[in-house]
Amino acid sequence: MTAQSAAAAARATVYGYPRQGQNRELKKAVEGYWKGRVDADTLRATAAELRRANWRQLAEAGVHEVPTGDFSYYDHVLDAGVMVGAIPARHRAAVEADALDGYFAMARGTQDVAPLEMTKWFDTNYHYLVPELGPDTVFTADSGKQVAELREALALGLTARPVLVGPVTYLLLAKPAPGVAADFDPLTLIDRLLPVYAEIVADLRAAGAEWVQLDEPALVQDRTPAELNTATRAYRDLGALTDRPKLLVASYFDRLGDALPVLAKAPVEGLALDFTEAAAANLDALAAVGGLPGKRLIAGVVNGRNIWVNDLETSLATLGTLLGLADRVDVAASCSLLHVPLDATAERDIEPQIRRWLAFARQKTGEIVTLAKGLAGGTGAIAAELAANRAALASRAGSAITRDPAVRARAAAVTDADARRSRPYAERTAAQRAHLGLPLLPTTTIGSFPQTTELRTARADLRAGRIDGAGYEERIRAEIGEVISFQEKTGLDVLVHGEPERNDMVQYFAEQLTGYLATQHGWVQSYGTRYVRPPILAGDISRPEPMTVRWTTYAQSLTAKPVKGMLTGPVTMLAWSFVRDDQPLGDTARQVALALRDEVNDLEAAGTSVIQVDEPALRETLPLRAADRPAYLAWATEAFRLSTGGVRPDTQIHTHMCYAEFGDIVQAIDDLDADVISLEAARSHMQVARELAGHGYPREAGPGVYDIHSPRVPSRDEAAALLRKGLEAIPAERLWVNPDCGLKTRAWPETRSSLENLVAAARTIRTELSES
Repeated sequence: MTAQSAAAAARATVYGYPRQGQNRELKKAVEGYWKGRVDADTLRATAAELRRANWRQLAEAGVHEVPTGDFSYYDHVLDAGVMVGAIPARHRAAVEADALDGYFAMARGTQDVAPLEMTKWFDTNYHYLVPELGPDTVFTADSGKQVAELREALALGLTARPVLVGPVTYLLLAKPAPGVAADFDPLTLIDRLLPVYAEIVADLRAAGAEWVQLDEPALVQDRTPAELNTATRAYRDLGALTDRPKLLVASYFDRLGDALPVLAKAPVEGLALDFTEAAAANLDALAAVGGLPGKRLIAGVVNGRNIWVNDLETSLATLGTLLGLADRVDVAASCSLLHVPLDATAERDIEPQIRRWLAFARQKTGEIVTLAKGLAGGTGAIAAELAANRAALASRAGSAITRDPAVRARAAAVTDADARRSRPYAERTAAQRAHLGLPLLPTTTIGSFPQTTELRTARADLRAGRIDGAGYEERIRAEIGEVISFQEKTGLDVLVHGEPERNDMVQYFAEQLTGYLATQHGWVQSYGTRYVRPPILAGDISRPEPMTVRWTTYAQSLTAKPVKGMLTGPVTMLAWSFVRDDQPLGDTARQVALALRDEVNDLEAAGTSVIQVDEPALRETLPLRAADRPAYLAWATEAFRLSTGGVRPDTQIHTHMCYAEFGDIVQAIDDLDADVISLEAARSHMQVARELAGHGYPREAGPGVYDIHSPRVPSRDEAAALLRKGLEAIPAERLWVNPDCGLKTRAWPETRSSLENLVAAARTIRTELSES
């Protein structure tokens, strides 16, 4: 096919779409099912209608091929596990008794059975459930969900392409099941898994699929020759099947590198690549392998992870270059649109001039369609769209919102000394222990307490004018009083005020900093039914006035025990926002760090002796390629130290991280120079404690003993057993006792019982240590 005919054949498509619905209908239906207010048939009907609505919107916008199979009640990796029959032994009885209840049990656990481990999906804030595999794993095909959803779309008269997690990525994401040797490599199961995939794609072909997409994002990471050989074998075998649909292998989030020649030579009919941040590298690599003659290329030229309008002319230039490198070039976003909100036009509180800078899922779909039209018909076919796009880009570039000379001057004046504590850790810890007087194995929580219906109602009443500011503050004061009283009665050693005034750990601060924009409807799935509204970091950042001092000092006035000040760290403020793309991330991080430094210093001046600066996104934002990591970690750790470096030696700085693979960043955790770190560890059975010990981490640490993402209440004995595992790696004088994460999403009854058991477990272990 010539470049001209490839352009004429250009089509628009997407790999996935937000699942929740305009008003988070899926969240409400699933949580209603868990609470018994919604039956299974109603839940299924709600899900089916959301799928139909998504497909109709895509088709009406001009998308030529809609995705199926990307919709999930909870998580698409869990769906893949069900599809290949990889049900953990402890959940098989529940799945056999009721497939839907068993599915949710794997995701959330029950009082008697632990859920699957949960961690971040590559370098995004989406959490997936980690497959558990072992040498005895037997895979069996269950294509029911994928076939049913394909048939739903075909029945609407649409061209549809099923999207599956690819077999290589599925195995690379997996971990050894409990009881399996830690050195077991799930990738050794590839020969068992491929026949199951062969059966599934055959079922999809029989159901009417012309194409099936196999997502292999794990191939953009550094891969060993053995792993690349496994990918070669996998797609050689799948490509050799006789009765199958056409296969499209998709990879995204970064450059393919050494995996590109593997996929280019594979006997599959198409590749889908990321041409946003990885554009130059993937373009060069495609040219180096001689392009994709005879294959379809789907070019991800619209950023599927951020919300700024696309530069259409730049994207068209990229697409034009690609025309000579493939038999057919189609247009898509760089990845699934799962990672962005649904519709920017719903944001009526954002000025129209600024709103035109934004592109959520529906607007990105429009950009994809426009680019496909321009590729096929030339720039004259989209002249009006190009003119509007140039105006939007110029408006943003010239806006006073984006630049503050005072902020930039302050950031430029930062010195290395500003990002260092005045005394080394050994001196600080002695001063802190004398000042705080904490017992062995001190107990604390991560920060937030349950966000009750009453609290959410109070915020809604304030926004709607049903109560005034004084009435709202009275409710917050009462809640803080109850939280402090509960913690004192339970026997926790370092208390928190519970954060009742905070809607979200990033949004709360963003609303008080210059340079940020807040959305009203910009919901994005974080995990399961947990949705967040990432703020939009549009301009230079500063802190006009204190943000947390008032409520922290009020809480401290209610108790003689130390109350932690609670802040969100600079990297997390970036990672959990839609961050500006017009300057280096390190520059933006430094601005946020300076604003937080002002808050930390004000908290200390107000008498706060323990200050926690959370950085759960430090690992999440780690570049997928090792070569890119040193530069990132340099500015990320500097930003944390800049925010905390100005306090006295006897002020104890904590940080917190959760639901990520920490082994890759233990040195960076050390480089933060925090006095205490709390980490998620319950689902991974204290893996992080062993990783810290292996590194020789010298500071205090609290690996979690209470999995707060499950409704189950850990017993005292269970928490004590985890603490004993922690003590195998961390000396008692440096071990803290805490949950995995904040308690915002939990209900009060389970929170009370769990924390009472946590404190009892700490006392049990203290007694054992004193008697040993």
